[in-house]
Amino acid sequence: MSKPSLLRRVFSAIWNGITRVRLALSNILFLLMLLFIYVVYFGGAPEALPERAALLFNPVGTIVDQKSPVMPLQILAGEPSPEDNEVLLRDVIEAIEYAREDPAINSLVMELDQLAYVGISKSQEIVVALESFRESGKPIVAVGNYFSQDQYLLASHADEIIAHPMGGVVLEGFSSYRNYFRQALEKLSVNMHVFRAGEFKSAVEPFVRDDMSPGEKEVTAQWLQGLWEQYTAAVEARRKLSAGAVNDYINNFSQRLQEQGGDTAQLALQAGLVDQLLSHREANDYLADMVGASNEEGLYEAMMFESYVSRKRPLHLPGENAGERVAVITAVGDMLPGDQPPGTIGGDSLAKLIRTTAETEGVKAIVLRITSGGGSMFASEVIRQEILHARATGLPVVVSMGAVAASGGYYIAAEADEIWATPSSITGSIGVFAAFPTFERLLERVGVFTDGVGTTELAGALRVDRPLNPQLTAALTSGVDHAYHSFLQIVADGRDMSVEEVDALAQGRVWSAPDALDNGLVDGLGGLDDAIAAAAARAGLDDYEVEYAEKPRSPRELLLQQLTKRLGGIARWNESDIHAGLSSLWRPVREAARELSLLQDPGHLYMRCVGCAMLQ
Repeated sequence: MSKPSLLRRVFSAIWNGITRVRLALSNILFLLMLLFIYVVYFGGAPEALPERAALLFNPVGTIVDQKSPVMPLQILAGEPSPEDNEVLLRDVIEAIEYAREDPAINSLVMELDQLAYVGISKSQEIVVALESFRESGKPIVAVGNYFSQDQYLLASHADEIIAHPMGGVVLEGFSSYRNYFRQALEKLSVNMHVFRAGEFKSAVEPFVRDDMSPGEKEVTAQWLQGLWEQYTAAVEARRKLSAGAVNDYINNFSQRLQEQGGDTAQLALQAGLVDQLLSHREANDYLADMVGASNEEGLYEAMMFESYVSRKRPLHLPGENAGERVAVITAVGDMLPGDQPPGTIGGDSLAKLIRTTAETEGVKAIVLRITSGGGSMFASEVIRQEILHARATGLPVVVSMGAVAASGGYYIAAEADEIWATPSSITGSIGVFAAFPTFERLLERVGVFTDGVGTTELAGALRVDRPLNPQLTAALTSGVDHAYHSFLQIVADGRDMSVEEVDALAQGRVWSAPDALDNGLVDGLGGLDDAIAAAAARAGLDDYEVEYAEKPRSPRELLLQQLTKRLGGIARWNESDIHAGLSSLWRPVREAARELSLLQDPGHLYMRCVGCAMLQ
């Protein structure tokens, strides 16, 4: 056998070398991937739980019923702010419930300075857990610098409130203000064609007015005042203040502040809103004495609630739950057709989740947790049909309303077996509108014209670069009227009322939960736990588990979720004043663009409560 030539041996050696390098790099990348997965999912062995500690409730950002997806690169890029972070309401409540029974947890400390928003409805559900914790004999202390109005509602349910000597309590009351775009659309030569059914259906007002209509002001003031009365009553009861003390604090703030020499902390102390004024070091020493333990850095010993609940919550592997269960499905955000990510309600994606949950072995009842001001009527109808199908199989379906379940949110709730609302939920807004923008005048201003021929009177009628066809105008008007009467009939059937009775409550009017209860639109006032108990009772369950049904995630999505969680934990929340100022200046533009982006219904029919969006 002849010996290979020198050139062939050289090329063979080079090729073998490349192969070895390639294999070595592949092995290194594989090992790095394993290391990456280990760090993302496990992050090393967790530290042992302290023998004595406080549960630290220190939420950063917004407390929500359902988290919106965030990609890891979004955290690494840009300049995040506390508002970008989301905290699950369920994590908050379960952490407090676990701590109540945990002998190692002897107190609860609320540090709320980085809580951006929670809302009165979710606060009321957290308060139920706080009251249960207090009944165990363990103290609750709130510590903060400046307590915002949102933060203070939770802080007021502590046994003691400590503020910084340079801090205070900032209260202002509730309000509902939004931007109106009529003149802006006119200046941009954009024609906004709107049709509505319902005397109080105000969702289209931002497109056709420069201000809030008198009727909308009347309705909004009514439910806002109801919410504010709940807020002030809760604070005054917990702080043992006289009736009207909170309103007096706000309405005479400047005069009372002058009497205190401009010292906001002393004003809060004098008004009975806080109990002590302590510096950070003094507050830490006070809490260390209360807890009876300090860590290596000299800080009072505490377990942060998110890491605490993740360690205390039982780990359920896929397919492990074999017992009888009540499944909770969360529907949060604006309703849009098709598949949508969490934080937005997709007609197809939510309907599929309801269907698969109903077909899951062991699920004996469904609780649909709704926090939505509505949106696309088509998406709402797709979801409603799936709810009806689940009920037709004999599965009880109970609705738990979050802060708001109005318009399309009420449409999908109306035919449930039972509807529960928190005392501060906003609902109703039974009405329909159609909206369709055209841009022919805007295009003409830049010299662009549209012309051509069609085979019928409606050919090309839906083009946004042509004026609205008169036949299409008549068709949309008829469609809105038909959709409204269908809405009335659905509510009448679901609530065992006549269409005339529903119409008297409808017309787009927004109702507070107590008024909705009096008018028969809901069955009871309570939180998610009450709705779960009601669903279990309807299913005849005494011993059951609660399962939170979610859309199945791919391995890639699970990996990204864990990575996001890890990166979110190390992100720094420090939005600069300049960035915040520019963001607020652009807010009206972003809001206008967002409103237009939500007009995605294939029939251009919408059931949406725009004024309720502030509560989501």
